[in-house]
Amino acid sequence: MPVINFTYKDLNEVLGREIPKKELIDKLPMIGSDIEDHDEEWLKVEFFPNRPDYYSVEGIARTIKGFLDIEGGMPKYTTSPSGISMTVDPSLESIRPFTSCCVIEGVEITDEKLRQIMDFQEDLHWVLGRDRKKVAIGIHNLDVLKPPFFYKAADPDKNSFMALEMTEEMTLREILETHKKGVKYAELLKKFDKYPLIVDSNDNVLSMPPIINGDLTKLSNSTKNVFIDVTGTDERAVNYALNIIATSFAESGGKIKTVEVVYKDRTVQRPDLTPKEMYVSVKNAKRLIGEDLTTSDVVKMLRRVRLDAEALDEDRIRVLIPAYRIDILHEVDIIENIAIGYGFRKIGSELPNIATIASEDRSKIFENKVREVMIGMGFTEVMSLMLTNEEHHYNDMRLPEDDRVMVAQPISQDRTMIRKSLLNGLMEFLEDNKHEELPQKIFEVGDVVYLDEDTETYTKVVKKLAGATIHSNANFTEIKSITAALVENLGLKMEIEAFDHPSFIKGRCARIKGVPNNELEEKSLSEISADGSLTGFFGEIDPEVITNFELEYPVVAFEVEFKK
Repeated sequence: MPVINFTYKDLNEVLGREIPKKELIDKLPMIGSDIEDHDEEWLKVEFFPNRPDYYSVEGIARTIKGFLDIEGGMPKYTTSPSGISMTVDPSLESIRPFTSCCVIEGVEITDEKLRQIMDFQEDLHWVLGRDRKKVAIGIHNLDVLKPPFFYKAADPDKNSFMALEMTEEMTLREILETHKKGVKYAELLKKFDKYPLIVDSNDNVLSMPPIINGDLTKLSNSTKNVFIDVTGTDERAVNYALNIIATSFAESGGKIKTVEVVYKDRTVQRPDLTPKEMYVSVKNAKRLIGEDLTTSDVVKMLRRVRLDAEALDEDRIRVLIPAYRIDILHEVDIIENIAIGYGFRKIGSELPNIATIASEDRSKIFENKVREVMIGMGFTEVMSLMLTNEEHHYNDMRLPEDDRVMVAQPISQDRTMIRKSLLNGLMEFLEDNKHEELPQKIFEVGDVVYLDEDTETYTKVVKKLAGATIHSNANFTEIKSITAALVENLGLKMEIEAFDHPSFIKGRCARIKGVPNNELEEKSLSEISADGSLTGFFGEIDPEVITNFELEYPVVAFEVEFKK
Protein backbone atom coordinates (compact mmCIF):
# COMPACT_ATOMS: atom_id res chain seq x y z
CA MET A 1 0.00 0.00 0.00
CA PRO A 2 1.21 3.55 -0.69
CA VAL A 3 3.20 5.23 2.06
CA ILE A 4 2.95 9.03 2.30
CA ASN A 5 5.76 11.12 3.81
CA PHE A 6 4.99 14.64 4.98
CA THR A 7 6.11 17.12 7.60
CA TYR A 8 4.06 18.64 10.42
CA LYS A 9 4.89 22.04 8.95
CA ASP A 10 3.40 21.19 5.53
CA LEU A 11 0.22 19.81 7.10
CA ASN A 12 -0.23 22.80 9.39
CA GLU A 13 0.20 25.19 6.46
CA VAL A 14 -2.66 23.50 4.57
CA LEU A 15 -4.79 23.32 7.72
CA GLY A 16 -4.27 26.99 8.43
CA ARG A 17 -3.54 26.28 12.08
CA GLU A 18 -1.15 24.20 14.17
CA ILE A 19 -2.45 20.88 15.40
CA PRO A 20 -0.58 19.30 18.34
CA LYS A 21 1.51 16.35 17.18
CA LYS A 22 0.00 14.06 19.79
CA GLU A 23 -3.53 14.88 18.65
CA LEU A 24 -2.62 14.35 14.99
CA ILE A 25 -1.05 10.94 15.70
CA ASP A 26 -4.19 10.00 17.64
CA LYS A 27 -6.61 11.07 14.87
CA LEU A 28 -4.87 9.73 11.75
CA PRO A 29 -5.60 6.03 12.46
CA MET A 30 -9.28 6.92 12.90
CA ILE A 31 -9.54 8.02 9.24
CA GLY A 32 -8.08 4.76 7.95
CA SER A 33 -4.30 5.11 8.13
CA ASP A 34 -1.43 3.24 9.69
CA ILE A 35 1.39 5.39 11.09
CA GLU A 36 4.59 3.57 10.19
CA ASP A 37 7.05 6.02 11.69
CA HIS A 38 7.40 9.60 12.89
CA ASP A 39 9.79 11.98 14.62
CA GLU A 40 9.73 15.63 15.65
CA GLU A 41 9.47 16.91 12.09
CA TRP A 42 7.79 14.36 9.81
CA LEU A 43 5.40 11.42 9.59
CA LYS A 44 5.37 8.28 7.46
CA VAL A 45 1.76 7.14 6.97
CA GLU A 46 0.25 4.25 5.01
CA PHE A 47 -3.24 4.41 3.46
CA PHE A 48 -5.43 1.80 1.81
CA PRO A 49 -5.66 1.81 -2.02
CA ASN A 50 -9.39 2.68 -1.87
CA ARG A 51 -8.55 6.26 -0.82
CA PRO A 52 -6.11 7.69 -3.39
CA ASP A 53 -7.35 11.17 -2.42
CA TYR A 54 -5.25 10.70 0.74
CA TYR A 55 -2.00 10.31 -1.21
CA SER A 56 -1.14 13.99 -0.82
CA VAL A 57 -0.76 16.11 2.30
CA GLU A 58 -3.58 18.30 0.99
CA GLY A 59 -5.96 15.34 0.82
CA ILE A 60 -5.11 14.32 4.38
CA ALA A 61 -5.57 17.89 5.64
CA ARG A 62 -8.97 18.12 3.91
CA THR A 63 -10.39 15.31 6.06
CA ILE A 64 -8.59 16.43 9.23
CA LYS A 65 -10.32 19.82 8.85
CA GLY A 66 -13.63 18.02 9.29
CA PHE A 67 -12.54 16.24 12.43
CA LEU A 68 -11.22 19.49 13.91
CA ASP A 69 -14.40 21.36 12.97
CA ILE A 70 -12.38 23.78 10.85
CA GLU A 71 -14.60 23.01 7.88
CA GLY A 72 -17.64 20.76 7.47
CA GLY A 73 -19.47 19.15 4.61
CA MET A 74 -18.36 18.69 1.03
CA PRO A 75 -15.52 20.99 -0.06
CA LYS A 76 -16.59 23.51 -2.70
CA TYR A 77 -14.21 24.11 -5.60
CA THR A 78 -14.82 26.91 -8.06
CA THR A 79 -13.86 26.28 -11.67
CA SER A 80 -13.80 28.62 -14.66
CA PRO A 81 -13.02 28.05 -18.35
CA SER A 82 -9.38 28.39 -19.31
CA GLY A 83 -10.18 28.94 -23.00
CA ILE A 84 -7.76 26.11 -23.78
CA SER A 85 -8.63 23.02 -25.80
CA MET A 86 -7.13 19.54 -26.27
CA THR A 87 -8.01 17.89 -29.59
CA VAL A 88 -7.87 14.08 -29.60
CA ASP A 89 -6.72 12.22 -32.71
CA PRO A 90 -9.30 9.51 -33.65
CA SER A 91 -6.36 7.24 -34.55
CA LEU A 92 -5.69 6.84 -30.82
CA GLU A 93 -8.93 4.88 -30.34
CA SER A 94 -7.16 1.50 -30.46
CA ILE A 95 -4.03 2.72 -28.63
CA ARG A 96 -4.85 5.03 -25.71
CA PRO A 97 -8.13 6.78 -26.50
CA PHE A 98 -9.04 8.96 -23.50
CA THR A 99 -7.67 12.12 -21.94
CA SER A 100 -8.76 14.63 -19.30
CA CYS A 101 -6.95 17.92 -18.74
CA CYS A 102 -7.05 21.06 -16.66
CA VAL A 103 -5.09 24.18 -15.77
CA ILE A 104 -4.08 25.14 -12.23
CA GLU A 105 -3.18 28.80 -11.81
CA GLY A 106 -1.30 30.41 -8.94
CA VAL A 107 0.76 27.51 -7.64
CA GLU A 108 3.74 27.84 -5.32
CA ILE A 109 6.36 25.13 -5.93
CA THR A 110 9.19 24.64 -3.48
CA ASP A 111 11.72 21.80 -3.63
CA GLU A 112 9.70 19.90 -1.00
CA LYS A 113 6.44 20.52 -2.86
CA LEU A 114 8.01 19.27 -6.09
CA ARG A 115 9.02 16.02 -4.37
CA GLN A 116 5.49 15.62 -3.01
CA ILE A 117 3.96 16.17 -6.46
CA MET A 118 6.21 13.49 -7.98
CA ASP A 119 5.41 11.01 -5.20
CA PHE A 120 1.68 11.78 -5.51
CA GLN A 121 1.84 11.23 -9.26
CA GLU A 122 3.60 7.87 -8.95
CA ASP A 123 1.23 6.63 -6.22
CA LEU A 124 -1.73 7.39 -8.49
CA HIS A 125 0.05 5.63 -11.37
CA TRP A 126 0.25 2.52 -9.21
CA VAL A 127 -3.21 2.55 -7.59
CA LEU A 128 -5.47 3.98 -10.32
CA GLY A 129 -3.23 3.41 -13.29
CA ARG A 130 -2.08 -0.19 -12.76
CA ASP A 131 1.51 0.96 -13.25
CA ARG A 132 0.49 3.30 -16.13
CA LYS A 133 -1.39 0.64 -18.10
CA LYS A 134 -4.79 2.18 -17.43
CA VAL A 135 -3.89 5.75 -16.45
CA ALA A 136 -0.81 7.94 -16.91
CA ILE A 137 -0.38 11.50 -15.62
CA GLY A 138 1.64 14.45 -16.87
CA ILE A 139 2.10 17.69 -14.90
CA HIS A 140 3.66 20.51 -16.95
CA ASN A 141 4.87 24.09 -16.69
CA LEU A 142 2.16 25.92 -18.65
CA ASP A 143 4.16 29.14 -18.77
CA VAL A 144 6.53 27.79 -21.47
CA LEU A 145 3.74 26.45 -23.73
CA LYS A 146 1.37 27.90 -26.31
CA PRO A 147 -2.15 26.39 -26.37
CA PRO A 148 -4.20 24.85 -27.89
CA PHE A 149 -2.95 21.31 -27.39
CA PHE A 150 -3.17 18.20 -29.54
CA TYR A 151 -3.18 14.56 -28.47
CA LYS A 152 -2.10 12.67 -31.55
CA ALA A 153 -0.90 9.31 -32.83
CA ALA A 154 2.68 9.93 -33.99
CA ASP A 155 5.10 8.03 -36.20
CA PRO A 156 7.77 6.67 -33.79
CA ASP A 157 10.59 7.21 -36.31
CA LYS A 158 9.62 10.64 -37.64
CA ASN A 159 8.90 12.44 -34.36
CA SER A 160 11.53 13.36 -31.78
CA PHE A 161 11.93 15.48 -28.65
CA MET A 162 14.16 15.89 -25.60
CA ALA A 163 12.80 13.72 -22.81
CA LEU A 164 13.28 14.31 -19.10
CA GLU A 165 16.78 13.54 -17.82
CA MET A 166 18.23 13.67 -21.36
CA THR A 167 20.55 16.19 -23.05
CA GLU A 168 19.64 15.55 -26.68
CA GLU A 169 16.59 14.78 -28.78
CA MET A 170 15.64 11.19 -29.57
CA THR A 171 12.93 9.67 -31.73
CA LEU A 172 9.98 8.07 -29.97
CA ARG A 173 11.29 4.63 -30.84
CA GLU A 174 14.75 5.47 -29.49
CA ILE A 175 13.17 6.63 -26.23
CA LEU A 176 11.33 3.32 -25.97
CA GLU A 177 14.53 1.38 -26.60
CA THR A 178 17.12 3.37 -24.61
CA HIS A 179 15.57 5.72 -22.03
CA LYS A 180 15.19 4.02 -18.64
CA LYS A 181 11.46 4.88 -18.49
CA GLY A 182 11.04 3.80 -22.09
CA VAL A 183 12.62 0.42 -21.43
CA LYS A 184 10.55 -0.04 -18.26
CA TYR A 185 7.20 0.67 -19.93
CA ALA A 186 8.00 -0.39 -23.51
CA GLU A 187 5.45 -3.22 -23.43
CA LEU A 188 2.62 -0.69 -23.22
CA LEU A 189 3.38 0.75 -26.69
CA LYS A 190 5.76 -1.36 -28.74
CA LYS A 191 3.00 -3.48 -30.32
CA PHE A 192 1.51 -0.37 -31.98
CA ASP A 193 2.55 1.26 -35.26
CA LYS A 194 2.11 4.75 -33.80
CA TYR A 195 2.73 6.17 -30.32
CA PRO A 196 0.72 8.77 -28.36
CA LEU A 197 2.16 12.28 -28.24
CA ILE A 198 0.88 15.55 -26.73
CA VAL A 199 2.05 18.79 -28.41
CA ASP A 200 1.17 22.49 -28.27
CA SER A 201 0.38 24.78 -31.20
CA ASN A 202 4.12 25.31 -31.82
CA ASP A 203 4.68 21.54 -31.96
CA ASN A 204 6.50 21.60 -28.61
CA VAL A 205 6.19 18.16 -27.00
CA LEU A 206 4.59 18.01 -23.57
CA SER A 207 4.72 14.25 -23.14
CA MET A 208 4.78 10.83 -24.73
CA PRO A 209 2.08 9.05 -22.71
CA PRO A 210 2.41 6.80 -20.82
CA ILE A 211 6.23 6.83 -20.98
CA ILE A 212 7.86 10.17 -20.26
CA ASN A 213 7.34 13.96 -20.20
CA GLY A 214 9.34 16.40 -22.24
CA ASP A 215 12.26 18.22 -20.61
CA LEU A 216 10.84 21.56 -21.79
CA THR A 217 7.82 21.41 -19.46
CA LYS A 218 9.46 20.21 -16.24
CA LEU A 219 8.36 22.03 -13.11
CA SER A 220 10.65 24.41 -11.23
CA ASN A 221 10.51 26.88 -8.34
CA SER A 222 9.53 29.62 -10.80
CA THR A 223 6.50 27.73 -12.16
CA LYS A 224 3.26 29.59 -11.41
CA ASN A 225 0.76 27.84 -13.67
CA VAL A 226 0.56 24.16 -14.49
CA PHE A 227 -1.16 22.11 -17.16
CA ILE A 228 -2.23 18.60 -16.16
CA ASP A 229 -2.94 15.86 -18.69
CA VAL A 230 -4.25 12.41 -17.78
CA THR A 231 -4.43 9.78 -20.52
CA GLY A 232 -5.51 6.18 -20.47
CA THR A 233 -7.64 3.27 -21.62
CA ASP A 234 -10.41 3.66 -19.01
CA GLU A 235 -12.24 7.00 -19.25
CA ARG A 236 -13.76 6.70 -15.79
CA ALA A 237 -10.37 6.15 -14.15
CA VAL A 238 -8.83 8.97 -16.22
CA ASN A 239 -11.49 11.42 -15.01
CA TYR A 240 -11.15 10.31 -11.38
CA ALA A 241 -7.38 10.77 -11.49
CA LEU A 242 -7.73 14.33 -12.80
CA ASN A 243 -10.36 15.17 -10.15
CA ILE A 244 -8.07 13.94 -7.37
CA ILE A 245 -5.03 15.89 -8.59
CA ALA A 246 -6.92 19.10 -9.40
CA THR A 247 -8.69 19.28 -6.03
CA SER A 248 -5.44 18.53 -4.22
CA PHE A 249 -3.82 21.57 -5.90
CA ALA A 250 -6.90 23.63 -5.02
CA GLU A 251 -6.53 22.77 -1.32
CA SER A 252 -3.17 24.54 -1.32
CA GLY A 253 -4.48 27.67 -3.05
CA GLY A 254 -4.44 26.82 -6.76
CA LYS A 255 -7.29 27.94 -9.03
CA ILE A 256 -8.85 25.20 -11.20
CA LYS A 257 -9.58 26.11 -14.82
CA THR A 258 -11.32 23.70 -17.17
CA VAL A 259 -10.04 22.52 -20.54
CA GLU A 260 -12.21 21.62 -23.52
CA VAL A 261 -11.43 18.08 -24.71
CA VAL A 262 -12.46 17.61 -28.33
CA TYR A 263 -13.16 14.05 -29.53
CA LYS A 264 -14.31 13.04 -33.00
CA ASP A 265 -17.95 12.72 -31.92
CA ARG A 266 -18.22 14.91 -28.78
CA THR A 267 -16.70 17.77 -26.81
CA VAL A 268 -16.46 17.75 -23.00
CA GLN A 269 -15.22 20.14 -20.31
CA ARG A 270 -12.78 18.69 -17.79
CA PRO A 271 -12.54 18.41 -14.87
CA ASP A 272 -16.18 17.72 -14.09
CA LEU A 273 -16.50 18.15 -10.33
CA THR A 274 -20.24 17.47 -10.18
CA PRO A 275 -20.92 15.48 -6.98
CA LYS A 276 -22.62 12.09 -7.01
CA GLU A 277 -25.98 11.79 -5.22
CA MET A 278 -26.85 8.75 -3.07
CA TYR A 279 -29.18 7.93 -0.18
CA VAL A 280 -28.71 6.26 3.19
CA SER A 281 -31.17 4.85 5.71
CA VAL A 282 -30.71 5.89 9.35
CA LYS A 283 -32.27 2.58 10.38
CA ASN A 284 -29.67 0.63 8.38
CA ALA A 285 -26.86 2.75 9.83
CA LYS A 286 -28.04 2.08 13.40
CA ARG A 287 -28.32 -1.65 12.71
CA LEU A 288 -24.86 -2.03 11.15
CA ILE A 289 -22.97 0.30 13.50
CA GLY A 290 -24.81 -0.88 16.62
CA GLU A 291 -25.33 2.57 18.06
CA ASP A 292 -28.57 4.47 18.74
CA LEU A 293 -28.03 7.31 16.26
CA THR A 294 -30.54 10.03 15.50
CA THR A 295 -31.08 11.55 12.08
CA SER A 296 -29.26 14.72 13.11
CA ASP A 297 -26.37 12.59 14.45
CA VAL A 298 -25.98 10.88 11.06
CA VAL A 299 -26.06 14.20 9.18
CA LYS A 300 -23.42 15.61 11.54
CA MET A 301 -21.14 12.57 11.13
CA LEU A 302 -21.38 12.68 7.34
CA ARG A 303 -20.48 16.36 7.27
CA ARG A 304 -17.58 15.58 9.58
CA VAL A 305 -16.05 13.24 6.96
CA ARG A 306 -16.53 15.94 4.27
CA LEU A 307 -19.73 14.70 2.64
CA ASP A 308 -22.86 16.82 2.28
CA ALA A 309 -26.02 15.41 3.89
CA GLU A 310 -29.66 16.50 4.03
CA ALA A 311 -32.39 14.70 5.99
CA LEU A 312 -35.44 14.06 3.78
CA ASP A 313 -37.40 12.48 6.66
CA GLU A 314 -36.61 10.68 9.90
CA ASP A 315 -35.03 7.71 8.09
CA ARG A 316 -33.87 8.83 4.63
CA ILE A 317 -30.85 11.08 4.09
CA ARG A 318 -29.64 12.46 0.77
CA VAL A 319 -25.84 12.41 0.51
CA LEU A 320 -23.64 14.34 -1.94
CA ILE A 321 -20.27 12.71 -2.63
CA PRO A 322 -17.32 14.78 -3.93
CA ALA A 323 -15.97 14.01 -7.39
CA TYR A 324 -12.60 12.94 -5.92
CA ARG A 325 -14.11 10.13 -3.81
CA ILE A 326 -13.83 6.89 -5.81
CA ASP A 327 -14.51 4.58 -2.87
CA ILE A 328 -18.24 5.15 -2.29
CA LEU A 329 -20.25 2.74 -4.44
CA HIS A 330 -23.03 1.50 -2.15
CA GLU A 331 -25.06 2.48 0.90
CA VAL A 332 -22.76 0.41 3.12
CA ASP A 333 -19.85 2.62 2.05
CA ILE A 334 -21.75 5.65 3.31
CA ILE A 335 -22.49 3.82 6.56
CA GLU A 336 -18.77 3.11 6.94
CA ASN A 337 -18.15 6.85 6.68
CA ILE A 338 -20.82 7.47 9.32
CA ALA A 339 -18.94 5.08 11.62
CA ILE A 340 -15.65 6.89 10.88
CA GLY A 341 -17.27 10.23 11.68
CA TYR A 342 -18.81 8.83 14.85
CA GLY A 343 -15.48 7.34 15.97
CA PHE A 344 -14.70 3.63 16.11
CA ARG A 345 -13.46 4.00 19.67
CA LYS A 346 -16.91 5.15 20.79
CA ILE A 347 -18.70 2.14 19.34
CA GLY A 348 -19.64 -0.18 22.22
CA SER A 349 -19.14 -3.93 22.42
CA GLU A 350 -21.29 -6.68 23.89
CA LEU A 351 -21.20 -10.43 24.33
CA PRO A 352 -23.51 -12.57 22.17
CA ASN A 353 -26.67 -13.70 23.95
CA ILE A 354 -26.04 -17.38 23.20
CA ALA A 355 -23.36 -19.73 24.50
CA THR A 356 -21.38 -21.79 21.99
CA ILE A 357 -18.35 -24.04 21.97
CA ALA A 358 -16.00 -23.10 19.16
CA SER A 359 -14.33 -25.61 16.88
CA GLU A 360 -12.26 -25.14 13.76
CA ASP A 361 -14.08 -25.53 10.47
CA ARG A 362 -13.14 -28.81 8.72
CA SER A 363 -12.47 -27.05 5.45
CA LYS A 364 -10.07 -24.64 7.17
CA ILE A 365 -8.24 -27.58 8.76
CA PHE A 366 -7.68 -28.91 5.26
CA GLU A 367 -6.59 -25.55 3.83
CA ASN A 368 -4.10 -25.08 6.67
CA LYS A 369 -2.68 -28.55 6.00
CA VAL A 370 -2.14 -27.57 2.36
CA ARG A 371 -0.50 -24.30 3.39
CA GLU A 372 1.86 -26.13 5.76
CA VAL A 373 2.97 -28.42 2.94
CA MET A 374 3.60 -25.55 0.49
CA ILE A 375 5.42 -23.39 3.04
CA GLY A 376 7.49 -26.40 4.01
CA MET A 377 8.67 -26.62 0.38
CA GLY A 378 9.81 -22.99 0.48
CA PHE A 379 6.81 -21.33 -1.17
CA THR A 380 5.34 -17.98 -0.13
CA GLU A 381 1.56 -17.59 -0.01
CA VAL A 382 -0.12 -14.82 -1.99
CA MET A 383 -3.76 -13.76 -2.07
CA SER A 384 -5.28 -12.29 -5.21
CA LEU A 385 -8.72 -10.90 -5.96
CA MET A 386 -11.47 -13.27 -7.17
CA LEU A 387 -12.45 -10.68 -9.77
CA THR A 388 -10.38 -10.54 -12.94
CA ASN A 389 -10.91 -9.74 -16.62
CA GLU A 390 -11.05 -11.62 -19.90
CA GLU A 391 -7.77 -10.15 -21.17
CA HIS A 392 -5.69 -11.66 -18.35
CA HIS A 393 -7.80 -14.76 -17.73
CA TYR A 394 -8.16 -15.90 -21.34
CA ASN A 395 -6.08 -13.94 -23.84
CA ASP A 396 -2.85 -13.65 -21.86
CA MET A 397 -3.10 -17.31 -20.80
CA ARG A 398 -3.90 -18.41 -24.40
CA LEU A 399 -7.18 -19.96 -23.28
CA PRO A 400 -10.37 -20.06 -25.38
CA GLU A 401 -13.18 -18.01 -23.91
CA ASP A 402 -16.02 -20.03 -22.38
CA ASP A 403 -18.97 -19.59 -20.03
CA ARG A 404 -18.14 -17.64 -16.90
CA VAL A 405 -19.76 -15.57 -14.17
CA MET A 406 -19.79 -11.92 -15.25
CA VAL A 407 -19.94 -8.83 -13.04
CA ALA A 408 -23.21 -7.01 -13.79
CA GLN A 409 -21.90 -3.49 -13.11
CA PRO A 410 -18.06 -3.58 -13.06
CA ILE A 411 -16.39 -0.49 -11.62
CA SER A 412 -13.42 -0.91 -13.97
CA GLN A 413 -12.31 -2.85 -17.04
CA ASP A 414 -9.93 -4.87 -14.85
CA ARG A 415 -12.70 -6.51 -12.80
CA THR A 416 -15.36 -7.85 -15.17
CA MET A 417 -15.61 -11.57 -14.30
CA ILE A 418 -15.04 -14.06 -11.48
CA ARG A 419 -11.95 -16.21 -11.94
CA LYS A 420 -12.14 -19.86 -13.00
CA SER A 421 -8.44 -20.48 -12.37
CA LEU A 422 -5.75 -19.25 -9.98
CA LEU A 423 -2.89 -19.35 -12.47
CA ASN A 424 -3.39 -15.97 -14.12
CA GLY A 425 -3.43 -14.36 -10.66
CA LEU A 426 -0.03 -15.90 -9.92
CA MET A 427 1.31 -14.70 -13.27
CA GLU A 428 0.08 -11.16 -12.53
CA PHE A 429 1.80 -11.30 -9.15
CA LEU A 430 5.09 -12.36 -10.77
CA GLU A 431 4.69 -9.53 -13.29
CA ASP A 432 4.19 -6.98 -10.52
CA ASN A 433 7.26 -8.30 -8.66
CA LYS A 434 9.66 -8.87 -11.53
CA HIS A 435 12.00 -6.31 -9.96
CA GLU A 436 12.52 -8.65 -6.97
CA GLU A 437 15.31 -11.22 -6.71
CA LEU A 438 14.97 -14.71 -8.20
CA PRO A 439 14.01 -17.44 -7.66
CA GLN A 440 10.45 -16.62 -6.63
CA LYS A 441 8.19 -19.44 -5.42
CA ILE A 442 4.57 -18.53 -4.75
CA PHE A 443 1.27 -20.32 -4.16
CA GLU A 444 -2.38 -19.55 -3.52
CA VAL A 445 -5.24 -21.49 -1.96
CA GLY A 446 -8.53 -20.00 -3.05
CA ASP A 447 -11.99 -20.33 -4.50
CA VAL A 448 -12.93 -20.21 -8.16
CA VAL A 449 -16.46 -20.06 -9.52
CA TYR A 450 -18.04 -22.02 -12.38
CA LEU A 451 -21.43 -21.80 -13.99
CA ASP A 452 -23.41 -24.92 -13.12
CA GLU A 453 -23.37 -27.16 -16.19
CA ASP A 454 -26.91 -28.38 -15.56
CA THR A 455 -28.77 -25.08 -15.20
CA GLU A 456 -26.38 -22.39 -16.54
CA THR A 457 -28.03 -20.00 -14.08
CA TYR A 458 -26.47 -21.09 -10.80
CA THR A 459 -22.86 -21.09 -9.75
CA LYS A 460 -20.69 -23.51 -7.86
CA VAL A 461 -17.62 -22.65 -5.85
CA VAL A 462 -14.55 -24.89 -6.14
CA LYS A 463 -11.47 -24.87 -3.93
CA LYS A 464 -8.16 -24.86 -5.80
CA LEU A 465 -4.44 -24.70 -5.08
CA ALA A 466 -1.93 -23.29 -7.56
CA GLY A 467 1.81 -22.77 -7.33
CA ALA A 468 4.44 -21.25 -9.58
CA THR A 469 8.16 -20.68 -9.54
CA ILE A 470 10.30 -18.47 -11.77
CA HIS A 471 14.07 -18.53 -12.28
CA SER A 472 16.57 -19.13 -15.07
CA ASN A 473 16.63 -22.92 -14.69
CA ALA A 474 12.95 -23.65 -13.97
CA ASN A 475 11.96 -26.84 -15.77
CA PHE A 476 9.51 -29.75 -16.02
CA THR A 477 11.46 -31.99 -13.66
CA GLU A 478 11.37 -29.37 -10.92
CA ILE A 479 7.60 -28.82 -11.06
CA LYS A 480 6.96 -32.58 -11.28
CA SER A 481 8.96 -33.08 -8.09
CA ILE A 482 7.09 -30.26 -6.33
CA THR A 483 3.70 -31.64 -7.36
CA ALA A 484 4.66 -35.19 -6.34
CA ALA A 485 5.85 -33.96 -2.95
CA LEU A 486 2.56 -32.10 -2.44
CA VAL A 487 0.46 -35.15 -3.29
CA GLU A 488 2.54 -37.46 -1.10
CA ASN A 489 2.45 -35.10 1.88
CA LEU A 490 -1.33 -35.02 1.62
CA GLY A 491 -1.37 -38.80 2.02
CA LEU A 492 -2.26 -39.56 -1.59
CA LYS A 493 -0.84 -41.52 -4.47
CA MET A 494 -0.24 -39.68 -7.75
CA GLU A 495 -1.40 -40.97 -11.11
CA ILE A 496 0.01 -39.11 -14.11
CA GLU A 497 -0.67 -38.92 -17.85
CA ALA A 498 0.27 -36.68 -20.79
CA PHE A 499 -1.87 -33.59 -21.22
CA ASP A 500 -2.05 -30.68 -23.66
CA HIS A 501 -2.96 -27.33 -22.07
CA PRO A 502 -2.93 -24.05 -24.07
CA SER A 503 -0.98 -22.19 -21.34
CA PHE A 504 1.86 -24.75 -21.25
CA ILE A 505 4.53 -25.87 -23.69
CA LYS A 506 3.24 -28.78 -25.78
CA GLY A 507 4.81 -32.01 -24.54
CA ARG A 508 5.83 -30.46 -21.21
CA CYS A 509 2.54 -30.64 -19.37
CA ALA A 510 0.93 -33.52 -17.49
CA ARG A 511 -2.44 -34.21 -15.93
CA ILE A 512 -2.49 -35.69 -12.43
CA LYS A 513 -4.93 -37.42 -10.15
CA GLY A 514 -4.32 -37.92 -6.46
CA VAL A 515 -6.14 -40.86 -4.89
CA PRO A 516 -6.13 -42.16 -1.29
CA ASN A 517 -3.04 -44.12 -0.32
CA ASN A 518 -4.40 -46.87 1.89
CA GLU A 519 -0.90 -48.05 2.73
CA LEU A 520 -0.33 -44.96 4.91
CA GLU A 521 -1.40 -45.07 8.54
CA GLU A 522 -1.22 -41.31 9.17
CA LYS A 523 -4.21 -39.03 8.57
CA SER A 524 -4.66 -38.54 4.85
CA LEU A 525 -6.62 -36.10 2.72
CA SER A 526 -9.58 -38.49 2.73
CA GLU A 527 -10.07 -37.91 6.44
CA ILE A 528 -9.87 -34.15 6.03
CA SER A 529 -11.78 -33.29 2.87
CA ALA A 530 -14.71 -34.98 1.19
CA ASP A 531 -13.89 -37.98 -1.00
CA GLY A 532 -10.16 -37.53 -0.54
CA SER A 533 -8.98 -36.97 -4.11
CA LEU A 534 -7.61 -34.19 -6.25
CA THR A 535 -7.15 -33.56 -9.96
CA GLY A 536 -5.02 -31.07 -11.80
CA PHE A 537 -2.05 -30.46 -14.06
CA PHE A 538 1.51 -29.14 -14.02
CA GLY A 539 4.20 -28.18 -16.50
CA GLU A 540 6.30 -25.45 -18.13
CA ILE A 541 4.46 -22.24 -18.99
CA ASP A 542 4.54 -21.42 -22.70
CA PRO A 543 6.98 -18.61 -23.66
CA GLU A 544 4.15 -16.63 -25.28
CA VAL A 545 2.27 -16.58 -21.98
CA ILE A 546 5.45 -15.54 -20.16
CA THR A 547 5.89 -12.67 -22.64
CA ASN A 548 2.24 -11.64 -22.27
CA PHE A 549 2.93 -10.98 -18.60
CA GLU A 550 6.19 -9.13 -19.38
CA LEU A 551 8.36 -11.76 -17.70
CA GLU A 552 11.82 -12.70 -18.91
CA TYR A 553 12.58 -16.06 -17.25
CA PRO A 554 11.10 -19.57 -17.44
CA VAL A 555 8.04 -20.22 -15.28
CA VAL A 556 6.77 -23.61 -14.13
CA ALA A 557 3.43 -24.04 -12.42
CA PHE A 558 0.73 -26.41 -11.24
CA GLU A 559 -2.94 -26.16 -10.36
CA VAL A 560 -5.06 -28.76 -8.57
CA GLU A 561 -8.73 -28.95 -7.64
CA PHE A 562 -9.92 -30.67 -4.49
CA LYS A 563 -12.99 -32.87 -4.80
CA LYS A 564 -15.77 -32.20 -2.33
